[in-house]
Amino acid sequence: MKPYKIIISGGGTGGHLYPALAIADEFQSRHNTAEILFVGALGRIEMDKVPKSGYRIIGLWIDGIQRSLSIRNLMFPVKLVLSLLKSILILLKFKPDVVVGTGGFASGPLLFIAGVLKIPTLIQEQNSYPGITNKLLSKTVKTIAVAYEGLERFFPKEKLNLTGNPIRKSITDGKLSPTKAKAFFKQIPGIPTLVVLGGSLGAKRINQLIATHLDTFKKQGLQLIWQCGSLYYEQYKKHQSERVKIMSFVAEIDKLYAAADIVISRSGAATLSELCFAARPVLLVPSPNVAENHQYKNAMALANKGAALVIAEKDLDLNFPNCFKMLLDRKKRNEMSKNLKTLAQPNATGKIVDLIEALL
Repeated sequence: MKPYKIIISGGGTGGHLYPALAIADEFQSRHNTAEILFVGALGRIEMDKVPKSGYRIIGLWIDGIQRSLSIRNLMFPVKLVLSLLKSILILLKFKPDVVVGTGGFASGPLLFIAGVLKIPTLIQEQNSYPGITNKLLSKTVKTIAVAYEGLERFFPKEKLNLTGNPIRKSITDGKLSPTKAKAFFKQIPGIPTLVVLGGSLGAKRINQLIATHLDTFKKQGLQLIWQCGSLYYEQYKKHQSERVKIMSFVAEIDKLYAAADIVISRSGAATLSELCFAARPVLLVPSPNVAENHQYKNAMALANKGAALVIAEKDLDLNFPNCFKMLLDRKKRNEMSKNLKTLAQPNATGKIVDLIEALL
């Protein structure tokens, strides 16, 4: 039998890319002769990360419509038409057995053309509130893998499969003890560690909050691992000290979760799935700068299950002191960890690859 050929399109952000890579790794582990091709958006994170992970990638000249008035929107129709044409060429040349989309700019044109060409397709929706691209694609794709219940409001019910979000293998395989993880980051033994996550680029408002409350954290007997993001490292590295470790980006995410006693984070879908698996008590500050305010909806899906605390960015100054006090309460932390564990879906990647195999 000839080897399977699969195209995966996902990126723009780590939240779309890392699930795509997790799916690729699981499929390759089951079918080691399979040929996997990624299709991404030129200039985005996937064009760098995918080759480093050992896969081939082709880029489309595409990005999203800007929500504010922007001259870039004038180019959108041109980019869309060229991306649709290039998608036709890619699909006709590569001849995939199945096409998978995990979200991001490039997945729209590619999955649409795959549907027109009658190639079996699957989309994986990470969020509790889907974006417009996946809503449109849902009409033509064969199968939809989702991470939250209740998405029949947006998608055809008969196509839905509740799988959870794929989690990076380094996290699901991680057996590192908190003691060894803290030592890796040169943390002081016996002192609780607060981990701050704002994404690879960083979260301006979270960084401002942390800088303002460094004395508070010190008085509470905490030490920090602060991923401030590549955009903000030069601005905040001056706060580095024995108790405050500042990093632009942490690649060893499995060790980071293992080292954490409590977490302050954005609420991207992939991050939340990892936090559920790691079961680390968390205060979520959703980004307001995302489509459909989906990060807030993701965060509230956890908060409503007693698995997280949530503060809207506009309410940080008012609500952070009392909310952080709750996070420091041992009983509350234990309760959150327990509830996070019940929401974890460690076999999500395997379930999604099962769906891909069913299409094959």
